[in-house]
Amino acid sequence: MAKVIYKSYNQNDNLLFPPCLGDFIAENDPVRVLDAIVENLDISAIEATYVGGGTSSYHPRMLLKVVLYAYLQNVYSGRKMETLVRRDVNFMWLSGMQRPDFNTINLFRKNRLAGVIDDLFTQVVQMLVDGKFITLDVQYIDGTKIESRANKYTFVWKKATKTNREKLDRKVKAVLAEADRILNDELKEEKAEVLTSEEMAERSADILREMDERGISDKKLRNAVAEVGGASAEKMKEYEDKLAILGERNSYSKTDPDASFMRMKEDAMNNGQTKPGYNVQISTENQFITHYSMSWRPTDMGTFIHHLDTFKSRHGRQSKEVVADSGYGSEENYEYLDLNLIDGYVKYSMFHKELKRKYAANPFLPEHLFYNAEKDFFVCPMGQHMTFVEEKKRVSDLGYAMTIRVYQAGRCEGCPLHGLCFKGLGNRTIEVNVRSRMYRDKAREMLTSERGLYHRSRRPIEPEAVFGQIKYDGRFRRFHYCGNKYVRAEFAAIAITHNIRKIISDRNRQKGRLVG
Repeated sequence: MAKVIYKSYNQNDNLLFPPCLGDFIAENDPVRVLDAIVENLDISAIEATYVGGGTSSYHPRMLLKVVLYAYLQNVYSGRKMETLVRRDVNFMWLSGMQRPDFNTINLFRKNRLAGVIDDLFTQVVQMLVDGKFITLDVQYIDGTKIESRANKYTFVWKKATKTNREKLDRKVKAVLAEADRILNDELKEEKAEVLTSEEMAERSADILREMDERGISDKKLRNAVAEVGGASAEKMKEYEDKLAILGERNSYSKTDPDASFMRMKEDAMNNGQTKPGYNVQISTENQFITHYSMSWRPTDMGTFIHHLDTFKSRHGRQSKEVVADSGYGSEENYEYLDLNLIDGYVKYSMFHKELKRKYAANPFLPEHLFYNAEKDFFVCPMGQHMTFVEEKKRVSDLGYAMTIRVYQAGRCEGCPLHGLCFKGLGNRTIEVNVRSRMYRDKAREMLTSERGLYHRSRRPIEPEAVFGQIKYDGRFRRFHYCGNKYVRAEFAAIAITHNIRKIISDRNRQKGRLVG
């Protein structure tokens, strides 16, 4: 029987020439791609945040590599990053065997990166353009809601705040009216508007001073008037501050005033509970993130114009084509695309329904009635003219003014098609938004063209797939910071690492185009 021979095993054996950490990392390891990309970034904006004096600082480029590589590994905790820097060979190579603790890493993320990482993301996108990965000529836009770190039970609602403010105002005015009744022969006429906290304090002080001058010692009234200038004025100031923070929003969180309460797709309780969060919008091309923006609005429609404007600000130019789903299809958004000469492949809410045979075969729908543009009238299925009656102005929730034209038939009584045409009494009336109708017709033509069919087939595998990779593959479903500034910075890091991950997956096909 042959003798078993074991390799030499000595944990404390000293080497004459210590090995280099890079020798343990394969040439095609993803960490090398990330390292090469970060080495090509201009980090002068980060370096400008440092001031001289004191002890030496960890190099910001090293910390940036550690943070981004941690995000690439779906690690978002500063404490876990500290552990990896001490144990993982890739992290040890990136850090040059330096060992920043979790506090150093977290302070770097919050105090150094928060104001400048947006520019780093733009640099990475420009690298993608230079490497021919993307062109920025097309944007596939979609949004998703991501929960804030804020406590989900710290909500402030605009409706409740206004109701409580009005209740307090009525209570205060009743006390002031009683005081005026005692002090004056005639009651002072109160203004219809809600009293401000300053007005309450001033009125309270004036009444108490007049009561002292006239020797009125009604203790109950004095206490009530004093409360108006004290606790009631403070409470009114609290309501005023809340409404100032709310602005156009309907809600916010006390622990993250920038977050609004909205319904999330990730609902563990399946009860539709609203949670504080942000509506994150992204633009993609070839599944690379080319732009992102944050919004407090729970719906996508009101984020569209701001998102496109900030895309242009970021890259210095606008895309030739924009593709989005029906959540963005509104007259205001179509008008923006038209004025900016952008080819918009943006669905509207009725797009898919209009393509169905049942809808197309219904002759009674306003969209299917013949319109005589020269004489401005519609023709019903029985051949009766529906003439112009009046014009209405409507304003959307976003403040956009729309013009509605009303047309009415002359005589519907006795019409054999009355029951099929409409259910109401009298003559049939239709409301037509001519401008919106024109934009929808143009959108339908674009979407059903050969180019439109191509974009419609691409859209589900563009932003939707990217969000799936971030939220499910990357396990990033909740921000780890509060406040718009820090939330934006965190998503910028997510977007950068997503693009790097996509480069790594495509690097064999695109080898040598981005980094040497």
